Amino acid sequence: MPSEKHTEPVPSVVEADKSKPIFPLFTDGANDGFSGRGEDKAASATCLCGAVQISVPTQGPGFKGTFLCHCTDCRKISGSMFATNFTVALSHLKYVRGKSSVKSYGQCETIGAPRNGHTMTEYWCDHCGRLMYRVSSGHPDVAFVRVGAVDDLGLHESVLKPDIELFTKDRVGWLPALQGVKQHPTM
Repeated sequence: MPSEKHTEPVPSVVEADKSKPIFPLFTDGANDGFSGRGEDKAASATCLCGAVQISVPTQGPGFKGTFLCHCTDCRKISGSMFATNFTVALSHLKYVRGKSSVKSYGQCETIGAPRNGHTMTEYWCDHCGRLMYRVSSGHPDVAFVRVGAVDDLGLHESVLKPDIELFTKDRVGWLPALQGVKQHPTM
């Protein structure tokens, strides 16, 4: 329940100045929230506690695309009815800090269906449990990163906006299709 003592308005992400990330620095001297630096056009993505930070490409050869997924795996992992993801070449995903804090778990069969022998491995922060990315043995060169992990909120509404919806056959009935986005019933 909201406290009646709170008198200042709580800032909205929608109203935030998206020219700068709104996340605080997690550590002294940290370079959290960077994006668009150099020719590679990379952005930072951090876990909830800040122990893990990765650098991911937002264009160029390392950036592969964006999608919103309604599959049962994404539902279960995100705790929501869908997940907003983007894919990057694993060779372009770099650790800025906290690689030793990252744990992994992989499985072949999930609540949705068997993966035809492919294992999907999740990589998360061992301190706060925040999923950083996933890798499939069927596509071992690609990492599936959650858009919400990216620190620069302006990228959420620009280059990381989904351009395709996957597993629309599993979309909940109360959620309409994204306008202007390609729709696919499965992968």
